Amino acid sequence: MTTGAADLSARPRRRFEVWGSPIEHSLSPLLHAAAYDRLGLPWTYGRRRVDESSFARELAALDSEVHGLSLTMPLKTLAHNAGRRRDAAASATGAANTLVRSGDGWAAFNTDVGGLAAALTEIGLAGAARARIVGAGATATSALLALERIGVDRVDIAARRPAAAAPLLALAASRGIDATVSPLDAPAGDVELTVSTLPGDAPVTDAVSARLAAVGGTLYDVVYGTWPTALGHAWLAAGRPAHAGATMLLHQAVLQIRIFATGSPDEPLPGEEGVVAVMRRALVGG
Repeated sequence: MTTGAADLSARPRRRFEVWGSPIEHSLSPLLHAAAYDRLGLPWTYGRRRVDESSFARELAALDSEVHGLSLTMPLKTLAHNAGRRRDAAASATGAANTLVRSGDGWAAFNTDVGGLAAALTEIGLAGAARARIVGAGATATSALLALERIGVDRVDIAARRPAAAAPLLALAASRGIDATVSPLDAPAGDVELTVSTLPGDAPVTDAVSARLAAVGGTLYDVVYGTWPTALGHAWLAAGRPAHAGATMLLHQAVLQIRIFATGSPDEPLPGEEGVVAVMRRALVGG
């Protein structure tokens, strides 16, 4: 990892956007605008409602001033496939939430992995002995790699359809992670940490939520726009710690801005501590 900071003083005017469906709730424009202002960059960042059926057409129609994109659901697999090259996290998960122009097309990155790992570390959960992931979709794959990054090597996957977790089990096995699968309504044993990757409007009954909370340790729910979620309510009712996904959004955005500015998620921004502070204030205000 590079220890210096990039010089951004001569960066050209550029546009960036966040795409997804729905997209109106996204706080990414607030975070990016705060960071660009702090860094003195002549950049703008907007949002656009794009679904799976329109993604390829919208991407092909972009003018050259749009230098990069943030992608949210349901576009992360399509964004991965659009990359002419991919970082290790995108390649491992089959999902990308960041596209940036490179010499031969789009480069694809997954900053959800690093963002979630940083968020979990921030709240003191690095090195948990055992964790549970709720859900088995694309975000669950990023959650598995984030848990690996913070030193968790025993993971239970609670899925509505346990068969859907087969790709997660295969990925875990390839990386030396001891993973099991349990039905959503019958979680297998106590864990120190639960990471929920379910959508905010996922239909989880009170009984199932309470059962998960009873053996779930601390909850980190990747959802930030709808809080508390059904699981959040259950954890709070049980008197257990529960966190919404705003800090994951923050930290993955920092990595995106590094990529937009330097081409690498590992190259720190000038005065990054101050940049993160103004982004955090924008997030609270938003």
